[in-house]
Amino acid sequence: MKILFVGDASNLHNCLAGALRQMGHEAVTASGGSLWMNTGRDINLARHPGSLGAVRYIADILRALPRMRGFDVVHIASPIFLSLKPDKLRHIFSYLKRHNGKIVLSALGTDYVYYRACHDGRTFRYSDYMVGDKPSPYVDSAEFIAQHQENWEQPFMKEYSDFIISQIDGAVACLYEYYAAYKPVLGDKVVYAGIPIDTESLRPIELNQEPEKVRFFIGIQRDRNVVKGIDRLLAALKDVHAEHPELCEICDVENLPYSQYLNAMRSSHVLIDQLYSYTPATNALLAMAQGLVAVSGAEPEYYQLIGEDDIHPIINVSPLIPGDIHSHLRHIIAHKDELPALSRASRDFVVKHNDARLIAQRHLDFWNTL
Repeated sequence: MKILFVGDASNLHNCLAGALRQMGHEAVTASGGSLWMNTGRDINLARHPGSLGAVRYIADILRALPRMRGFDVVHIASPIFLSLKPDKLRHIFSYLKRHNGKIVLSALGTDYVYYRACHDGRTFRYSDYMVGDKPSPYVDSAEFIAQHQENWEQPFMKEYSDFIISQIDGAVACLYEYYAAYKPVLGDKVVYAGIPIDTESLRPIELNQEPEKVRFFIGIQRDRNVVKGIDRLLAALKDVHAEHPELCEICDVENLPYSQYLNAMRSSHVLIDQLYSYTPATNALLAMAQGLVAVSGAEPEYYQLIGEDDIHPIINVSPLIPGDIHSHLRHIIAHKDELPALSRASRDFVVKHNDARLIAQRHLDFWNTL
């Protein structure tokens, strides 16, 4: 098959394309490289700041369009698949639909459908936007304003989302959350596939004995600190470190490119990732594939969706339970003898559920039903 991926997030499309090529298919990626992550792509559509950058960006897209024709399947990375406003994206989408076969949505980030599901009071117990029946800290943050989150409430965004949903042939969700949001909207036209991880390229850390000190690793994204709950997770981690400096240490990094980030985490034992997630996302899975233990989301709904009853290595923290973060972090350092077994289970979990070839095959199986 010939597959085109337009847009990307956290290297998902690039990793998937690599696995498909190994399996004998032709896969092309056109993206901006996931911003500062600078991930791989075949067609570079990185947008530079300022009005001159905007003009250059449009020119780059127009030059690239002739190379984005004649594919069996085109996957767009969410309805906002390029850094353009909806009125311009409509034209790009229509061009792709006219000149290719099937158009499939990768449900992999915040969009109108996910935003509404977070606020309907039924789909999730908590989310980026709501914790129980109250707004999350993100809603009152500068991040929320800077990222124009209020736009999801505007009629033009609903209109554009409805247009995309009416035109796509199907959708593939990478997380439980996006699957749960899209299932009521698309029914059998949406499937869950998971996040692809190139496990063969990630050598696991050999943790054969209890470490003297637990080394916690936390990656800070400058513009996503509050939405991921990193602010609360880091504060709790600092509290626990102050209580037991002889038993743990903290390694924190900020906005590193993808390759540097992978190398930076390898000297640690535990990754601190997300607070408002039901599911381990790319960051946690990359760490787990290398043998780190992940503090992230792992709710029962997620394990039920993937059919996993036995291997549960992810340390799930809940924003609904007061003191839950501190409690789990204290447990880790008090029972650091459990880390070698959790490290091996973490690697096994990702190989079993998120190996890139496995995820690629799930995509192929779905495409063949369209």
